[in-house]
Amino acid sequence: MMGQSDKGEAVVARDLTVRYEDFAALVGATLTVHYGESLGIVGPNGSGKSTLLKTIAGLLLPATGELRVLGLAPRGLPPGTIAYVPQVEAVDWSFPATVWDVVAMGRFARLRFWERFGPHDRQAVTRAIEMVAMTALASRPIAHLSGGQQQRAFVARAIAQEPRLLLLDEPTTGVDAATEEALRDIVRRLSEGGLTVLTATHDLDRVEEWFDRLLVLDRRVLALGTPREVVASGTYSAIREHTHTHGHLRHDHEPHAAHAAHPEIKA
Repeated sequence: MMGQSDKGEAVVARDLTVRYEDFAALVGATLTVHYGESLGIVGPNGSGKSTLLKTIAGLLLPATGELRVLGLAPRGLPPGTIAYVPQVEAVDWSFPATVWDVVAMGRFARLRFWERFGPHDRQAVTRAIEMVAMTALASRPIAHLSGGQQQRAFVARAIAQEPRLLLLDEPTTGVDAATEEALRDIVRRLSEGGLTVLTATHDLDRVEEWFDRLLVLDRRVLALGTPREVVASGTYSAIREHTHTHGHLRHDHEPHAAHAAHPEIKA
C-alpha cells in the first residue's frame, strides 16, 4: 500500500449535502476521518450511509458543501487511490470469471493503458487472496461460491488495488458467521497497518472490535465518537427504534423515482 502522511485528515467534509433529483439523501454533514482509522458508519436503511461512501469515492457529486479526500476533491485523486466495495446485492454475479480474475481486476486502475500485467501485479493479487483466506479457491468461478466467499473475493479485489482509502458498504450483510469474523479481522489488520477504512453497517454488535470510532447517520450526522461513547449515548438505539416503529423511509418528502433508482433509499 502507498505510504500515508500522519498530518491532516484522510477525509474532511463540511456542511455536505448530496441530492438525488429533489430528494436530499445527505444533509449538512460535517465530519473528519483520521489517517489509519477504522471508522464505522451506522444508521438505518435510507440514512445516507451508501450516499456518503459513494460521494467520498467520487461516484456522486455534492450539491453543496466541501469535501476533501486525502487533501483533494475525490475525482482529482489518481486512479486506484480509493477502493470501493458495494453492497452484495448491487453486484452482478452472472459473468464468467474466477476468483483470481475478479481480484486481478483490482489492479486495472493502477495500470496505464500501455502497461502489461507484471510481477508486482501478480504478487498483489496473490497477497490479497491469501489475506482473505481464499487461496484454495483462486481458480473457482465466482458464480459457484457462497455469498460469504463472493464477498471476500470482492474485498480481496479492493485490497489488491493497493488503495490509500478503503470503503466497504454493508460488507457483512447476508454472510455467514465465519465470513463476518474473517472480515472483522481483515478490517482491523488493514487499519492497524496504516490503511484508512470506512465501513457502513446497520449492526452494533462487537463494534469496539471493528472500529476506532463510530459515525451515527440519519441523513444528518447525529454522533461521532468512540464506539463506547456512541453506544452509551443511546443515539443509534433511538433512531433504530424510530425506524422500527415508523418505517425506514423518511416522511418529510413525497416519494419519487429516486427511491427505485438508488439502493440507498429503501422501503
